[in-house]
Amino acid sequence: MNQQLELLETKVAFQEITIEELNQMVTNLQADVSRLKEQLTLLSQKLQATQPSNIASLSEETPPPHY
Repeated sequence: MNQQLELLETKVAFQEITIEELNQMVTNLQADVSRLKEQLTLLSQKLQATQPSNIASLSEETPPPHY
C-alpha cells in the first residue's frame, strides 16, 4: 500500500512539472501570436499605403464608348 502511494505521488509530481512546462509553452506561443498579429497589421497598413488603388474614382471614370 505504501509503495502504491509513493508511485501515485511520483506520478502527480511529474504531471505537475509537465503541466507547468506546457503552460509556459502556451504563454510563450500566445506572446508570439500577438507579436505576429501586430507585425501583420503593420505590414498590411504599409502595403495599402504604398499601392494606389486600381479602381478610379467615379469622377475620373470615363463613360463607356456606347454613350
